[in-house]
Amino acid sequence: MGPDQPLPLPAEFADVDLYADSLLQFATTSWMLQILCGGVHILDFFTRTPDLYSTLLPQAWRDWFKSMDIMDVLDLLMREDLTQFRTSSAGPLEETSSQNAAWRGGPPPPEDLIQYVRDVRKHCLDRQFPLPNSGLSNKKSTIARHIAIGMKVKKVHEVDNFARYVDRLTSDIAVAQKREITHLVDFGSGQNYLGRALAAQPYSKHIVAVESKQHNIEGAKVMDVKAKLVEKPKIMRNKKAYRAGLRDDTDANQHCNLDGCTKLPEVISTSKVATADTEKLNNPGVNQVVDNSKTITTTFQLYTEGHGSVQYVEHRIKDGELGPVIEQIIDTPQIQQDKPKEELSIVEETSNPLSLPKSSEPNLMVISLHSCGNLVHHGLRSLLLNPSVSAVAMVGCCYNLVTERLGPPTYKLPTLRPNHPRLITTSTAFDPNGFPMSNRLVTYPIPQMTAPGANEEHTSEPPTGIRLNITSRMMAVQAPQNWGHDDSELFFTRHFYRALLQRIFLDRGVVSAPVDDDGIVGGVSAAGHTSKVNWTPPDGSRPRTGTNGGTTPLTIGTLRRFCYSDFVSYVRGALAKLTSPNSPCAIDPAFIADKMDGLTDAEIVNYEERYQERKKELSVMWSLMAFSAGVVEAVIVVDRWLWLKEQEQIESAWVEPVFEYGMSPRNLVVVGIKKQNAAIHS
Repeated sequence: MGPDQPLPLPAEFADVDLYADSLLQFATTSWMLQILCGGVHILDFFTRTPDLYSTLLPQAWRDWFKSMDIMDVLDLLMREDLTQFRTSSAGPLEETSSQNAAWRGGPPPPEDLIQYVRDVRKHCLDRQFPLPNSGLSNKKSTIARHIAIGMKVKKVHEVDNFARYVDRLTSDIAVAQKREITHLVDFGSGQNYLGRALAAQPYSKHIVAVESKQHNIEGAKVMDVKAKLVEKPKIMRNKKAYRAGLRDDTDANQHCNLDGCTKLPEVISTSKVATADTEKLNNPGVNQVVDNSKTITTTFQLYTEGHGSVQYVEHRIKDGELGPVIEQIIDTPQIQQDKPKEELSIVEETSNPLSLPKSSEPNLMVISLHSCGNLVHHGLRSLLLNPSVSAVAMVGCCYNLVTERLGPPTYKLPTLRPNHPRLITTSTAFDPNGFPMSNRLVTYPIPQMTAPGANEEHTSEPPTGIRLNITSRMMAVQAPQNWGHDDSELFFTRHFYRALLQRIFLDRGVVSAPVDDDGIVGGVSAAGHTSKVNWTPPDGSRPRTGTNGGTTPLTIGTLRRFCYSDFVSYVRGALAKLTSPNSPCAIDPAFIADKMDGLTDAEIVNYEERYQERKKELSVMWSLMAFSAGVVEAVIVVDRWLWLKEQEQIESAWVEPVFEYGMSPRNLVVVGIKKQNAAIHS
């Protein structure tokens, strides 16, 4: 069961243990990687003196980047065959296929740049789909049109391939363990696109759709009706009285059809009937309070097509403990036996869930398509915390929403010491459900590094535990391999506009110059930009003061499309948003309006002309950051796999791509299968 290798290894490795060792060593010893993955922020690009570009990148790199087109740079980082380059005995880099050592009409890349690109590439997981010998295939979508209602092309590709994968995995588990998976628990089901496809033909699975937002559940039920998987409920009412607003409150609790109106029972939360034995079973030896007050089965639906089912459960997932959800799982096979085949249909959403028979021995698999943040961690831990959960198969995303388990990152490099409140807030959370999960990464010794050219002595004991700050995790959700010319130019321009506007803010006194942890103007922050807003609220406090006295950055957010047509439009659009009475920014709009008063279009154009040549430098830096962050994603995914391997109850665990990277870059599923009759573990 599973692929030949438990990880999609890059071509340079044939052994998972050797790869993991090399990955962790590179992630903790490469000075350039740590600089590019969490050590810089675009907003500091034009406000720091000396500037970031010349401070962080070697002169040889800067000279070469200046002579090349940005698309050539992207090709070198991610697509070019590096075997064409070799190092001669004299030292300089040459190209084997050319006597004049030229590359694309310019000089060959510097040797140390080529080596860095090689190092990053060889530590990024293979994202090819399907992998050789995986048994998977990239077929044309087989989802029926009425099931795919509401899905865009990307979602159809994801749902189609992952539904097929889950169906195959459940069949393999049934053969290997001689026991069928009875229900699939979908973490964060949203509009239930995945569950709807799995519950309909040809899969006909029984889905427990767990979602915390009631409006998503209501939207999913509307989709079920539009897909003609359930009948549209018929409602008859006195239109005159209804329009006149004369219905009393009791009418809202009545259901009317052709046979008349009947009083409906209230939806009852099973928290009222949860027993101490249930809590003890799911939390052995742990004295904690389980808050299941919002765990409510709002709807149970038997699909008329294929006779799969969906049970919508409103529940906020806070950890891997699923007792409040599991005790509500309905025994679908019994209902199907009790009702004649021609009557199988929707069981009204307002039915009392306690009136339906519950499954006494469910055998569950937790699934999720693009679980944000810690949801993957909760899903993996559910294997150990719930005897009924036998397997998990989860595709993660949104690494920026992952919390941190070990506290603030420890950087020995002076240029990487954090000084940003958002970083401090997230990195000091010490969340037991955060990153890293595995004991391997928690106890990994961190070497003490010295920046190139610095003479820094290390006398203290080396720290342990791999940490990733929020900036590095945000960059890990980029997809640079998918960047083309037009879209690259678009977001390079957007980053340029935002960084240049920050320079205007600095010059006009809205923000102060970046200051590092030692009070040096122009310092670099591991969290991102270090500028502070020069505004004091009327009460004398700093706005949203952090633990280090820093303040929340001046956030603009997304603007309307026309604002990106030129820099003048961008500045005017941003200022209109920031100075609006309904501005989402925490800074007083009047303060910003006062500081920016008198800024003319000519001044704005002058800023753009002065800094235009440095736009390419910003584009190069952003490209290097996004390219290098592939290592960060590999560290996060490998950590989850290592955690599964460390658990005695887990029989097998692996990671593999389940759809095309070009269609959906977060394409890695983490699978864990528990041993039969494995004891519950806290």
